[in-house]
Amino acid sequence: MPHRPLAPLTRLLQATGVAAVTLMTLPMLPHAAYAQGARPARSAATQRLIARADSLQLPGAWTPPPGDGLAHHIAGFATTMCAAVFLTGLDPADAAANVGFFSGPVEYRRQVIDTVVDRARREIRLTLPGGVERAAKVYGSQGCVTRSIGEDSVRFTPQVVTPNLPPAASTPWPMGDVLPTTPWPAGVDSALVARAVNEIFGPAEAMTLGVVITHKGRIIGERYAPGIGIHTPLESWSMGKSLTGTLVGRLIQMGVYRLDQPAPIPEWQQPGDPRQAIRIQDILRMSSGLRIRAPQDPDYEASLGYPDHLYYYTGPNAYQWAATRPPQWAPNTVGRYRNTDPILASYLVKLGAAKLGQDYFSFPQRTLFDKLGMRDVVIWADPAGNLLGNGGEVIAARDWARLGMLHLQDGVWNGERLLPEGFVREHVRTLAPAWVADGRPQYGGAFFWINGDGREPMPREAFAMLGAGGQSAWMIPSHDLVIVRIGKYRGSSAGEAARRKGTVTLLQALRGAGGR
Repeated sequence: MPHRPLAPLTRLLQATGVAAVTLMTLPMLPHAAYAQGARPARSAATQRLIARADSLQLPGAWTPPPGDGLAHHIAGFATTMCAAVFLTGLDPADAAANVGFFSGPVEYRRQVIDTVVDRARREIRLTLPGGVERAAKVYGSQGCVTRSIGEDSVRFTPQVVTPNLPPAASTPWPMGDVLPTTPWPAGVDSALVARAVNEIFGPAEAMTLGVVITHKGRIIGERYAPGIGIHTPLESWSMGKSLTGTLVGRLIQMGVYRLDQPAPIPEWQQPGDPRQAIRIQDILRMSSGLRIRAPQDPDYEASLGYPDHLYYYTGPNAYQWAATRPPQWAPNTVGRYRNTDPILASYLVKLGAAKLGQDYFSFPQRTLFDKLGMRDVVIWADPAGNLLGNGGEVIAARDWARLGMLHLQDGVWNGERLLPEGFVREHVRTLAPAWVADGRPQYGGAFFWINGDGREPMPREAFAMLGAGGQSAWMIPSHDLVIVRIGKYRGSSAGEAARRKGTVTLLQALRGAGGR
């Protein structure tokens, strides 16, 4: 692949307490792979999808987010680098070249003229021509927070939240790290499982960082890249949406909400506000009907302006922006993959914690992660202290496996029901009506994907937590199987191909273990 020199992405800085780096020359990439909005000619199916949505559209027009699009992209880049370097532990040059292209695409990274990696402050500072600086810093357990332009701090008091769990090194799996030494379940072909793990991990160009496979609650396969381990928090992107949906399910089980109730968003409570018709289940099914623009929209055009789907990652008060979006369609009529809905679900988590009188920042750890043995979860916040449950997080691969196992077990863990009876079967694993009406049987509830169109080499009942860059945790109920694969964004195409190939081998390995 040809290379071209960068505009200076960094200048070596030799200040006390500041570790500066020279970032590697970034290879040129096919524009369509990473440019927001680049897409092939629309198929007949896509044209029908757009026409249906147009016929149902309510009056109104989209207003782009305020500010400069380039500055927003570079804020996304700063946050991605911050998490990769200070939370995952990658080399800064590696992070700049290979991770997080979703919110900070490569073509915009080339505009950066100064990069500072401040290890003493755990902060990344990026400067654009004209002197605009975008910075992201680790704040407590609230991850890498992008500061607003012109501000040198955040508008919340950071907290450190630690797991309330016994030592992992001496606690049996799944609540800890100690794996069983008893024989595997009968009928499992261990040689084929080992081959499947290596196939899912893939070749070097897949840039896979971690693979974990559980069968009947037991880890039967696992592999990590050099420097990555069982407690390394990994960039997972929109897999975090499913985590947020699970937290809302937890609040439903605790009696705070009902799936079918109108979403109690404070900004919607004025008499006559049409958004009062939006139910919690509409939000969790990506079918609230609210108006934003996202690169995943079938009619997306980059020339119209910076998409608010990405804006949530780059420094606004995310909950406020989401809660003030107007309707584009009636709820539960059109399905669109847009970050407004998981941000609103995150807002519901904050409101629910307050209703219970519990601390917001520690609520996820205390009510869900501690229950499952999840020790390595960092969800980023915005500058106002709102957790970005739409996909701003780094989480260890084993913790994703634990969350997948909870859903395979119908929301029951160690004999305790953590999710409502039927929540997984009737909501998470049931296709969203608006998506079916659109002709896309791919999305379920609580922000989980479903193999309803059979595109994946696994049963149609399989469901998943998916994130940009090839991040995934697939659950296959008929095989009691969880397959977690996480890697660097640049390797997504090769990584997805490897995962599919290895999945076929893995299902062959389990044919004698009761799998269908």
